Amino acid sequence: MSRITYLARCGAWIGLVGLGAVAARAEDIALDEIAVAPERPAAGPATGGRFPAGVLPVVADSFSAVTVVPGAELARSQPTSLGEALFDKPGLSASGFAPTSATRPIIRGLDNNRVRIVENGTGVQDMSDLGEDHAVPINPLVADRIEVIRGPAGLRYGSQAVGGVVAVETGRIPTVMPPGGLAGRVTTGLSAVDDGRNAAASVEAGSGNVVVHADGFRSVADDYATPLGLQRNSAARSQGGALGAAMVGDQGFVGLSFSHYDALYGIPGTAAARLRTRLDPTQDKLQARGEVRPTDGPFAAIRFWFGGSTYRHDESGLGPDGVDGIQAVFRNRAAEGRVEFEHVPVETAFGVLTGTLGLQSERRDLAISGAEGGLLRPTDTRTGAVYLFEELALGGGLRLQAAGRIEAARVAGTEALFPAGFVPRGPRDEPAEIARVRRFAPRSASLGALQELPHGFVARLTGSTVERAPASPELYSRGPHAAPATFEIGDPDLEPERARTVEVGLRRAEGPLRLDASGYATRYTGFIDKRLTGLTCGDTFGTCGPDGGPLRQVVYSGADATFYGAEIASQLDLVPVGDGFAGITAQYDFVRARFDDGSSVPRIPPHRVGGGVFVRADGWVAQLGLLHAFAQTQTGALESPTPGYNDLKAEVSYSAALDPAVHGLAEVTLGLRGTNLLDDVIRNAASFTKDEVVLPGRNVRLFLTARF
Repeated sequence: MSRITYLARCGAWIGLVGLGAVAARAEDIALDEIAVAPERPAAGPATGGRFPAGVLPVVADSFSAVTVVPGAELARSQPTSLGEALFDKPGLSASGFAPTSATRPIIRGLDNNRVRIVENGTGVQDMSDLGEDHAVPINPLVADRIEVIRGPAGLRYGSQAVGGVVAVETGRIPTVMPPGGLAGRVTTGLSAVDDGRNAAASVEAGSGNVVVHADGFRSVADDYATPLGLQRNSAARSQGGALGAAMVGDQGFVGLSFSHYDALYGIPGTAAARLRTRLDPTQDKLQARGEVRPTDGPFAAIRFWFGGSTYRHDESGLGPDGVDGIQAVFRNRAAEGRVEFEHVPVETAFGVLTGTLGLQSERRDLAISGAEGGLLRPTDTRTGAVYLFEELALGGGLRLQAAGRIEAARVAGTEALFPAGFVPRGPRDEPAEIARVRRFAPRSASLGALQELPHGFVARLTGSTVERAPASPELYSRGPHAAPATFEIGDPDLEPERARTVEVGLRRAEGPLRLDASGYATRYTGFIDKRLTGLTCGDTFGTCGPDGGPLRQVVYSGADATFYGAEIASQLDLVPVGDGFAGITAQYDFVRARFDDGSSVPRIPPHRVGGGVFVRADGWVAQLGLLHAFAQTQTGALESPTPGYNDLKAEVSYSAALDPAVHGLAEVTLGLRGTNLLDDVIRNAASFTKDEVVLPGRNVRLFLTARF
């Protein structure tokens, strides 16, 4: 099936759903005054409001730990990947395989198949969970905000979100009418460490009950500098954009968008740089989203999301014959649909009961060809689920929540039959293969309590048990993956992974002190991990041995493990300055992870502590902060320790409010931002390539944002 045919079929499905939703309430759409309530997640409030510049974003009214990166902060920091945008937030890190391009978020030490990335409510539908060298096809420059959600709210998105959810909102499907019928922004910036150039623009225009959205972006960077010299083969560029449209009214909206993304980036590291390894991901995606709020009946709101995409990337470089060309092709086709029914509040003897019932369906087809076709034969994963969130307001500021999810997963692929110990019987020994279908029925549940306390504090306590079905690469991998320099072997007999978590938290969102603190402990049964065997391989299994080749042999296996940790972010206004304040900030986070045999789980981020000072007043924002990461010596088998580092950051910016009638603009922000100002050698303990790849050195970025 061609890409055009596949997306056309997705579009036809979206059209039927969208037309039905519009027809159901077309007669109720207001043409003059649009008042659409923000989407409310099943486990907490919407966090899409614009946080003031320089103010720590804290979401107090949620049963889950939530980290928010507002669009204004993204415009100032101008990250070119999700991992870069979240790397220094408490409890968060990134895979750091290619620090300026391919770096996936890590939440509390968990990554890949335990961290779900969604864009406008549906999965990102890429292949970044298959390999750390694969970039997430989202450029944060066009994002309105990024939210990281840990805990029970992840049940809404699937068991693959056992570690958490990274939710990116881009506004590509408008949900409200822009003020005055027209709104937009333009962002641009220059960075010194890599001669980077960024530009992004978005605009929304509305008339009557129709709103149209358009956006585009381009980022270009050369090899970046480090304290040890130039990081070879780290250059990157990406570009893309989207068109969207929606019908909005006082009882809901329904909309559609089409987006395109393509990039080209190199993989740094000794072997990859020598072979000039580079990837060029492209993705076309069709998304739909809608909400209807009936005036009567059992439902307060009915919402739906749909996303379908085709994704491909080529892995190019020098082949065994020394010729530069495409060595492998990775393809992914995916579709996902979700519908939620929020029932009207019900008065009970204990309090007011609200809740949401959801249905979700997803399909994903993976295929690899070329030299790395041996890594994973084609796989077909299908998932269906039903989930329920119920919340009871008892009065006195106390609320309770219960949630549950049941899935049915089918993972079809090709099983490779390896000998015991994964040691070949001879140089021509290759595993026999048979077709295999695994079926799973993961079940998950959670309970939570939220209590308002004096002085604006909110305390929470949650407990959850989540089962995760093994992903297709964990079951069926059976060959070389050149970019991470691994020979990967799956276990087709893996059982579902189970995580039982208890978490406590304390928040304060308003006033001179803003605080967000969490502590947690998770017990895993059958934690699925990539285990280094100590053998190395060439491109075939028959070459594996003590000195078999440049690829490290890794085997997916399950073992019981315990994770525990804490994270805190705080900000205190101390001295009034103009119309604002001067104050201090502080943060701390750690995670410890051990298997039951006493060994450490590999690639876990280190303890980090940081603090700083700030001034925000009369349009000015000035910040100075230092983040110290301690040495990571709690290492896994065959893993080397990682030295600590100090990351000194500074920023100064000025925002001027303008009269659109005179200047055509509503606001302009100009500023400078410096990172790693001490030019410290920073290695990422969570990266497979930390011994070869150093993060960028001292950098100064000039940024400009204009809103209209």
